[in-house]
Amino acid sequence: MAVLLSCSGVRKAFGTRILLEDFSLSISEGERTGLIGPNGSGKTSLLEILAGNESPDAGDRALRKQIRLAYVPQDSIFERGDTVSSVLLRAAVNDTLRVEMMLDRAGLENPDAPASTLSGGWRKRLAIAAALVTSPDVLLLDEPTNHLDLETTRWLEQYLAASGRTVLLVSHDRAFLAGTVDHVLHLEGGTATSYTGDYAAFVTQRAERRLTQQRAYEQQQRTIAHEKDYIARNIAGQNTRQAKGRRKRLERLPRLSPVIGVEGTMAVRFEVPERGGDQVVSAKNVSVGIGTRVLVERFSGTLERTGVLGIIGRNGAGKSTLLRALLGEHPIEAGELRLGTSIAAGYYRQDLSQVPLDRTLYDVIAGLRPKWERGRIQGHLGRFGFSGQEVQRRADSLSGGERARVALAMLMLSGANLLVLDEPTNHLDVESIEALEDAIDAYDGTVILVSHDRALLRALTTRLWILHERRLTEFAGGFAAWEEVSTERAHAAAVSAAEEQALRQVHEHQRVAPQTKRDPRKELRRAQQELEVAEARVTELETQVARVVAALEDPALYTRADGAAKARELGAELEALKRDLDAALERWTLATEQVEMRS
Repeated sequence: MAVLLSCSGVRKAFGTRILLEDFSLSISEGERTGLIGPNGSGKTSLLEILAGNESPDAGDRALRKQIRLAYVPQDSIFERGDTVSSVLLRAAVNDTLRVEMMLDRAGLENPDAPASTLSGGWRKRLAIAAALVTSPDVLLLDEPTNHLDLETTRWLEQYLAASGRTVLLVSHDRAFLAGTVDHVLHLEGGTATSYTGDYAAFVTQRAERRLTQQRAYEQQQRTIAHEKDYIARNIAGQNTRQAKGRRKRLERLPRLSPVIGVEGTMAVRFEVPERGGDQVVSAKNVSVGIGTRVLVERFSGTLERTGVLGIIGRNGAGKSTLLRALLGEHPIEAGELRLGTSIAAGYYRQDLSQVPLDRTLYDVIAGLRPKWERGRIQGHLGRFGFSGQEVQRRADSLSGGERARVALAMLMLSGANLLVLDEPTNHLDVESIEALEDAIDAYDGTVILVSHDRALLRALTTRLWILHERRLTEFAGGFAAWEEVSTERAHAAAVSAAEEQALRQVHEHQRVAPQTKRDPRKELRRAQQELEVAEARVTELETQVARVVAALEDPALYTRADGAAKARELGAELEALKRDLDAALERWTLATEQVEMRS
């Protein structure tokens, strides 16, 4: 395949810190490559260089002639006075038809909305739509799922997988990577390793590679120890000549490094010093709003101790506001919402505002543990990747990923028996997310988790609250089960729409079909009878399809313990009815033609 974008011999440093050294990369036509690695490993800098926005300290970047490239950075800034439609029109060079299609595809319902007033999720959606509307040959995306809700993330994933475009993307979203990429480039420890295959293949190959590296390192360490022991015992004896020779060889031996990514991974653990009551949250006819807008209307429910409750919903639906109301930071408009007896909550805020920006990292932890000695404070920060003089950095100098790790370091000291986590993976790299997932899984308290990270939700959640159009629906199962029934609901909607279209054509044909009859004949009567039977069968099946679709669309179905199994059963029944209805419509069409021929 033709190489569309490449770089060679690239070096990039910030002060004394080297991000990329003698780095080379080529992206071939049709490849979808995921670029992953720890925070600060140079992923964004590489994208900026490949996009042509930054120059490397050394090396070259090449884009094939007549190739269109689009780049969506982590944070998109729009011009003052921009509206949704003006951003897209400018990107599409005033191609109105293309803009209208993209507005529909991306779900941007208000084309006149000022871009500057959009939430983070809608700004991200607009930036991606503006890139796609240019029909780029190469698409560079930096954390495209940050701030996106589950619905939009799925749309983007399906679009990229089906488009055939050449894509290089940076992402920490493991489910998104699994659904989009066919190559992985892993940056860690100043090295870059390429893997061919999807994300699952990368995980397997990375584990095998690390195991091989660890075994080789341990074998070399044993050899070095053995040689040093021989040299020490014989350097002054009759074998001194051999000992000196071995010492020279040992000095020239290239040393293998310990495996990257094991010791450097964030080490987080949440402990429960005191168990709380069995009822963690109680809600009775609760309504929550902002200004005149109602976000949650008349919700009643309870949350029992232990397990992970996931709260999902579209951007702007009110998930974060609901969490703040639960913790007493936002007033409720009606009803009763309270935490249970002896419940101590630890709150991870999406905006990371719990991290005081005017203090050093050392002072932040010392303020939470005033009796700790210096070594213990430094050791705690070291668990989260801050060592040496880094502990004296002020928090306002940190990147988003670094602030997220400080927030987790603070949360680990909270002693909470309820963790309230609002989008905790937004700024973390894949390795840190894996460590966080393990920590939550091992936690003996209760967790309320708002997240768009499907891999995290699938692995951890035991119950769900789904916030949609002011209604909070409880689902007695984890996110994986919810995805299954949601697929059935989406399938039901698609089948219903297709059948509605087919039936509209039938009814339209019935209205315009000739009504005049010639002299009665046996063949005409037989054809008319066949038509009546066919019409009756279509009507019967139409009624049955409507019944099954209504059952699948009923939210109450998904609150039952057997909801997933019942949804699968109804989905299978709907498929069978669809086949029968297709056959009945074909029979009706043939019967109609026979009547028209004999009329």
